[in-house]
This record gives sequence, structure tokens and C-alpha cells, in this order.
Amino acid sequence: MTNPLLETREGPFGLAPFDLIQDDHFAPAFSVGLQEHLAEIDAIADNPEPPTFANTIEAMEGAGEVLDNVLSVFFTVSGADSNDARQALQRDFSPRLAAHSSAIYANAALFARIEDLWDRRDSLGLSEEEARVLFLTRRGFVRAGAALTGAEAERMKEVKSRLAVLGTSFTQNLLKDEADWFMPLSEADLEGLPDFVVDSARSAGEALGREGPVVTLSRSLIVPFLQFSPRRDLREKAYRAWTARGANGGDTDNRAIAAETLALREERAKLLGYPDFAAFKLETEMAHTPDRVRDLLMAVWKPARAAAMADQAEMAEMLRADGVNGPFRPWDWRYYAEKRRHALHDLDEAELKPYLQLDKMIEAAFTCSSRLFGLAFAPLDLPLYHPDCRAWEVTRDGRHLAVFIADYFARASKRSGAWCSAMQSQARRPVEKAPIVINVCNFAKPSGGKPALLSYDDARTLFHEFGHALHQMLSDVDFGSVSGTSVARDFVELPSQLYEHWLEVPEVLSEFATHADTGAPMPAALLDKVLAAATFDMGFQTVEYVASALVDLEFHNGPAPADPMARQAEVLEGLGMPDAISMRHATPQFAHVFAGDGYSSGYYSYMWSEVMDADAFAAFEEAGDAFDPATARKLEEFILSRGGSVEAEELYTAFRGRMPGVDALLKGRGLAA
Repeated sequence: MTNPLLETREGPFGLAPFDLIQDDHFAPAFSVGLQEHLAEIDAIADNPEPPTFANTIEAMEGAGEVLDNVLSVFFTVSGADSNDARQALQRDFSPRLAAHSSAIYANAALFARIEDLWDRRDSLGLSEEEARVLFLTRRGFVRAGAALTGAEAERMKEVKSRLAVLGTSFTQNLLKDEADWFMPLSEADLEGLPDFVVDSARSAGEALGREGPVVTLSRSLIVPFLQFSPRRDLREKAYRAWTARGANGGDTDNRAIAAETLALREERAKLLGYPDFAAFKLETEMAHTPDRVRDLLMAVWKPARAAAMADQAEMAEMLRADGVNGPFRPWDWRYYAEKRRHALHDLDEAELKPYLQLDKMIEAAFTCSSRLFGLAFAPLDLPLYHPDCRAWEVTRDGRHLAVFIADYFARASKRSGAWCSAMQSQARRPVEKAPIVINVCNFAKPSGGKPALLSYDDARTLFHEFGHALHQMLSDVDFGSVSGTSVARDFVELPSQLYEHWLEVPEVLSEFATHADTGAPMPAALLDKVLAAATFDMGFQTVEYVASALVDLEFHNGPAPADPMARQAEVLEGLGMPDAISMRHATPQFAHVFAGDGYSSGYYSYMWSEVMDADAFAAFEEAGDAFDPATARKLEEFILSRGGSVEAEELYTAFRGRMPGVDALLKGRGLAA
């Protein structure tokens, strides 16, 4: 039997033949990929020729292509369209991948070649990017434990293997909790809900095979339900289910997984000579130390908490005016914030949403990139992994740059949140490759053939993820290991958060925010209200985010807590967390931190990047034009095209002339004194 995952990709742009791939193809292809990659690594390590950059580092860059092709497809479908078979495969693959990685990093002959090159680096005549790739390769080996020997080396393998298993279990438990819960709504329960929420609830019911509407734990449905439902009892029930994900007891409870994960991370850091995991993790980020992260977060926390408490006091009065004598609770916040926004800004999301059509927002994101960077997008008719997916060829001046795939709608088989990934990263060496980039979101799918409508937050998410995609698509480096988003974690959010600013450019909204029924552009008065309310409720949004970031930091700074939930409560109490606001991601559902190492001790990264994105967009404002060609060229030259080929701080300084302070962030959030 031929396996399409192992065939040479001869179709357009090297895209995987999704129409031919079956679940039973993954395991054998995965095994072949592992074997071939190890054989390639052994050949490099055992090469009798003296080590050179070409026969060692560049050869490593080109190794593992079969495995990469298999995993790029597998992780795409397992995250965005999971099923029982794919979850079982993921549980099998995770420890095997960890063992595979450990075997490479433990290859003493390979590490000796890298060390030899490192010792002779000044005499090798390397280009700037080659020197950077050598540095990052060696650092990666050292941080993975390549210099460890004996029992310590064996224990490092065990720790990393167990962490891989735990991360997979955490993700799958969360997905199951999200998929299993729903709350049926009677027709009477729909009273007071805008049409778009009712449509989303009916569509969710249809997707679950129910006769009537339901509320699920998809953010695109539960958040507007909490915003608009006048039924306080139903809001409480939905909110409690939403915040209980991963903490419901039984097989899907993530609390013990979190505790074991934190303990193993601490052990891993200490095996490498670091005092704790935060010190290990932050060494390679722009922030470098836990103290610098804490200083930033606390500088924002104080004004954010003050703003949130002032807002809560006003909304508590609204609650009492509605005849409720009890305390203001977390399931009240979004409902009364929406009423308060309407009162203060005469802005009603039900009035706004018909102007934010998904297709028009996609067009807006594309058009902004065309004006800034000269990109063109042409729809592609290619087999993809789900009928909801869409694809475009991205060109500039007629030259192929990338394939962009988008998967926008929520479904039970998709993990929550939104993300961008590269199924193939840009590179010129050892072989030339063009990016294949995918954006995945969880927007509510409409029923009855109606156009998909977004909230303003949804529209920002679309622009945010497309900013990540641009970082991949505009990459222009030699080596895949430093292309696109292969940058410091607290730098990777800069392009995405920066791109959100173009959604708020008045001429963009006036052109693309058109009514779903009439086609009329958003009235100038409504546009003014949207922009005036841009920082509304920012105290709440900032508090829930910073609380999560500080809990993440304190989990990893110092000894690992035996009881993470108790430590979470301790940190929040020390901050004076408002009773009516919860962390954006409580520990049992904090996938950023516990599904893998990506954002562990690094959830602060969004705010670190926001300091820069506020300052970076100011460069366009100072030029007097949000689409200023000279500033756009500098942005591409120094940020978007360079990936991780240069240190992040050096890249930003080249673009802006200096590093920014926190003032621009506070001003942008409406929190400046």
C-alpha cells in the first residue's frame, strides 16, 4: 500500500495531499520519518571528514524532511480536527518524539563536531546568519542536556519524555471537557439575546445533533451569551462550567498534571545548573530575568486594578438597580459592562456586529498587507483537511511567496483559542522552500446560509493571527531554523499585535465594515463610537491577563508548588485580585503554559511585545500615514523578513532607533495617569 505521507509532494506548492491521507497512514509514516532522520543524523555525526559548517550545521538543517512533512500534517489535523484515532496517535507519538529528540541531543559525536566548529568559529569565515545559526544550534544542544553524562543524562531523557506525555494529556483533557458540556436553551431562555447570539446557539445545537439551541464552551458563543443574557441564573451556570474546564474531577482533571509538570520542569532546570525553571526559560528571551518580567507586569497591574475597581463600583450600582442585593459576581461583569458601554458610548455590539462580516474582515486584512507590503491573494481550489478550510496563493509582483490557509469556524473537534502555524517554513538552504502558513480560529458558524458575523474582539483576533502569518510569509532568510516566527517568545507577538492596529484605522473600517443585509458602510457616527470605545473595560481585560501572567511566572520562579491551586490562590490574594474578575486562564485550563513549554514562564510575552507594538505603530503615526511606504519598508526589512537571524533587541532598535518604555502601552490601553 502506498502511503501519501511518504510520497514526493508533486502537487501545487508542495502542499500535502489531504484528500488521500487517512488516519492509518500516520503511524507507519511517523516510524519511517523517525528512522530516516536518525540515519541522516548518524551520517552527519560519523562523517570522517573534518567538521565544516556545510557538512554539519547546514546538513542538520536539511535533515528530517520526511518527519517534518508527516508531523506538519498530523499536528495540524490533531489540533484543528481531532478524533479518537488522532488523540490515540498523539498519545503514542509524544513520548516517542521526546525520545527521538533526546537521542539526537545525546549524540556525543554530533555534539563534538558542533563544539569543534564553535571553538573555531572566528576562523570559519561565516556569514552573519551562519554564525547565528551555529550559535543557536550549540545553545540548543547545551540547554537540551548534551553536556550531561551518566545518570543525569538518563534522567533528563526521562523528564522530557514524561513532560511530553503530560502536555498531550493536558490538552486532550481540556478538549474533552470543552466538547462534552453544553446547556440546552428553551425558546424562553433566548429572550433578550441579539439575533446573532440566537443564530450561533441554534447552529451549535445543529452541530451537536440537538433539536434546539444550546450554549457550548466555545469562546465565540459563551462570551456573547454572558454579555447579553438577562438570565443571571443561566449566566452563572454557563460561567461556572466555562471556568471549571480541567477541574471537574475524574479522568479529565488537569490539576495533578499541572503539579507534576511544574515539579519536572524545576528538576530539568536544576539538572542544567539553573536555580529554577524561570531562570532557565527566560535566559533566551528579551526579558532575560524574572525580575524584569515582574517589574513590567506590576507597572501595569496597579493602574489596571484601579481602573477595574472603579468600573466594578459603577456596575455594582447597576446590579442593585436591577433589584439584586447580593455581591457583584464574575458572571455579572460582561453583562453589565455591555450595558455600561451602551450607556457611555451609545455602542451596542448587536448594532455593531452586522458591520463585521467575516469575508469583509478577511478582505480588509489582505488589503492592508497589499498596501503595506505589495502582497496579492488569489483563491486556490485545493484539497484541505476540512470543508471549512480555505486557501490562497500569496504573490508579490507576480512571484510566488506563500500559500495561506485559513480555518475560521469553531467545532467540537477543534481545540479552543486561535493560532498560526507553518506547515512549511521559508528557507533558501540547503533547498529553497516557500512558506505554507495556516491561521486557525474559533468563530461562531452561522446557520441557514447567513453570512458569518464577528464581534469586534473576533475581528482583532483575525488581524492578530494574520500578523503572525505575515511574519512567516515575508520571511527572507537562508535557514529554516531562524525563519518566520522562530524568534524569542517575547518578540514573537510583536508582528501580530502590531497588525491589530490597522483594524482601527478609520479608512479601513469605513471601507470594509459594511452591513451584512444592506451593504451600506458603517455610519460615521457608529465608526466614531467604535474608536472612542476602543479602550472601554480595559481595566478588566488587563487585570485578567496580568493575573494569569503573574501566576505563570510565580509557578516557575522558585520551588515548584506541590499544590498549584493553593499557590494560584496565594498569588492572587497577594495581588488583591478583584473578586468579580477571574484569571483569563485558570491553572487547569492554562494550555499556553501546560500543553507544552512554549509559553511556560512566558505568558507575559504578549505584554512585553505590546510595549513594542504600541511604539512601533507610533512610527506610522509620526509619519502621518498608517500606510507610509518608507515605514512599511523598514518594518519588513528589520522585523518581518529577518526572523530570528539577529537578536530581537537589535532588530527592534534598527527599526525604531531605540527600545521603548512602558508609557506607550499604558497610553494605548487608556491606563496612563
